[in-house]
Amino acid sequence: MEMSGRRALVTGGTAGIGLACARLLADAGAEVTVTGRDAHRGQSIAAHRNIRFVAADMADLTAVSALSDDGDVDVLVNNAAAFPGALTLEQDVASFERTLDANVRGLYFLTAGVADGMVRRGRGSIVNISSMVATKGVPAASTYSATKAAVESLTRTWAVEFGRFGVRVNAVAPGPTRTEGVAAEWGEVNEELGRALPLGRTGRPEEIAQAVLFLASDRASFITGAILRVDGGGSAA
Repeated sequence: MEMSGRRALVTGGTAGIGLACARLLADAGAEVTVTGRDAHRGQSIAAHRNIRFVAADMADLTAVSALSDDGDVDVLVNNAAAFPGALTLEQDVASFERTLDANVRGLYFLTAGVADGMVRRGRGSIVNISSMVATKGVPAASTYSATKAAVESLTRTWAVEFGRFGVRVNAVAPGPTRTEGVAAEWGEVNEELGRALPLGRTGRPEEIAQAVLFLASDRASFITGAILRVDGGGSAA
């Protein structure tokens, strides 16, 4: 199995894209740690072989620091994110701050902590989960899209900073994907976005996870700083 002997950390790994990534990495032989805020759901997921759960809120720097202390991580998947929907004129400050704290600040400092160990060992792969809306305007996604644009910028910068140490940094940018969390926040709007794509449908979490596994694996050993758009053709339309 191509990920045998590797340790992976997947943030926001108890549902949706994160859970699909965790299961696929585990099935490929990796020892996987997932994080999330729902301890009950996390413990049920940990029943899957090679997966353990750690409760952590990425908006909480204390929790992020505790995760960063585990320096023996070969693959980091930065998936956890808040994705509130609000028109700019209706966006409240508390939701805005929490989204930036989870999607950018938490991701930034977790990556810094984990990458330190990767740099010392001379190997590692970091895969950030971005979004189609990082580069396309979607009403009510202003805060979320701004954080994902930041994630894509960080991906390029980190690829340059860490590349000489054997650490690769890439991103996967999904289009509208059918998950429980997105359905709860965006409802039918997500399905409408999917129908407008060239492929005419929303994506499945497992389809996004396949792209993450590829970038995490040695099959992508000469790829860094890339944004892989898994969006049903949305970036082409």
